[in-house]
Amino acid sequence: MPQIPSAHTAVPRREFMDWVGRGIGGAALVSLLGREFASAAGTPPESSIPWPHHPAKAKRAIHINLFGGLSQVDTFDYKPELEKYHGKKYSGIESADVFFGQIGLLRQSDWAFRQRGESGLWISDLFPHLGGVADELSIIRSMYAETSNHTPATFQENSGFRLNGFPTAGAWISYGMGAETEDLPAYVVIPDPRGLPAGGSINWTNGFLPARHQGVILRSQGKAVDDLVPAREIAAATDTASRELLDRLNRQHLERHGAEDVFSARIRSYELAARMQLAVPEVTDLNGETEAIHQQYGLDKDETRDFGRSCLLARRLLEKGVRFIQLYSGGAFGSPRINWDGHEDMKKNHGQEAGRIDLPLAGLIRDLRQRGMLEDTLLMFTSEFGRTPFTQSGSDVLGIGRDHNQYGFSVWLAGAGLQHGVAYGSTDDIGWKAVENRTHWHDFHATVLHLLGIDHTRLTFYHNGINRRLTNVHGELIQGVLA
Repeated sequence: MPQIPSAHTAVPRREFMDWVGRGIGGAALVSLLGREFASAAGTPPESSIPWPHHPAKAKRAIHINLFGGLSQVDTFDYKPELEKYHGKKYSGIESADVFFGQIGLLRQSDWAFRQRGESGLWISDLFPHLGGVADELSIIRSMYAETSNHTPATFQENSGFRLNGFPTAGAWISYGMGAETEDLPAYVVIPDPRGLPAGGSINWTNGFLPARHQGVILRSQGKAVDDLVPAREIAAATDTASRELLDRLNRQHLERHGAEDVFSARIRSYELAARMQLAVPEVTDLNGETEAIHQQYGLDKDETRDFGRSCLLARRLLEKGVRFIQLYSGGAFGSPRINWDGHEDMKKNHGQEAGRIDLPLAGLIRDLRQRGMLEDTLLMFTSEFGRTPFTQSGSDVLGIGRDHNQYGFSVWLAGAGLQHGVAYGSTDDIGWKAVENRTHWHDFHATVLHLLGIDHTRLTFYHNGINRRLTNVHGELIQGVLA
């Protein structure tokens, strides 16, 4: 490589261009190698403790969030006693903290249960396609929450706390693990096309963590990201000049006022948006996928097309290096009901919602397995709470829904580092309360972080005089589902 010229040395034009070209190439190489080394070493920019804390089983995750309250006794928690005592009062319940305050008659499931796969897991006919991949699932049947109110329960499901303002699990994972890609956010949220859940963006907030770790909405149909591209065509020279001016003004502001977090995050978001202008159209274009993949995800059917697109987009985002993806099934409250809140008619409500997601979810699991991605990907399937084994009316069991139930419900995990085809914990004989291996959201979050190579007691952020963490001061690993 030529000698670097001094300020007073005349350099032939050809030699100067050669030096510049090699210098730029070298700088680019160093930058790329630096990012690759940082990714391999796993030390996020803001984290004071290098990641991973221990060997990670998973390097990315998808969280399927069913908003509204999935009924465990109609899906993954088979209770023959409900068939035996259908339509009768249950003497074991004198009072209950349920949303509508009534203890109705016991009600059997509207769907038959069957043992699925080689594992023999009991899964109802509400999820026949998920039943076909039962041997991939690790079902936790002993979850419990601290409230039967949707919004605080969903906050707790996402952040470990019932109050808003705390970082969600996705934000903590973004903070603790950093990003694998510079072209897309580390934490992406794909909402239900019908609407956002109650609380909206609070469900993917960064809380008191640096602002860059907030979840970024990416829609699976229509305009993927608002205002990502100009409303009208702009000349290249004008666009470049505008960006240079904005960058200069931003830097001047930082020099005068310091690197204030929100403003710094805004600058980074503009830089990311510029890269996303190229990356997003590519990753959201599903037309390059084969017809077989479209059918596997249900894109050829009206009922499953919406959620199928979301699931296929999630897989493509994982391939591009996104760390954490939240997929929402269910939107805000209204009429007609577009979530899992089956108060009025369980059969109609859950039948409609399950019909939208069952085939696409099974397709996603099979696709990840076929591509070898399930070995280092973690899937989570949760709801903020379950539903009562009795009706919310005291006089009738036909055509009546179920109330909210915080005392016992089911979730499942699949993928990296897990035992497959197992059920952990149990509720009582009617599916009312968790009684064996009771599992709190803090335990669930501690286990998720563990699979991602993070010790939940060490992932902390100092805020208002305390080292905060996702699991507060609690959380035990769910050893019974770990491989």
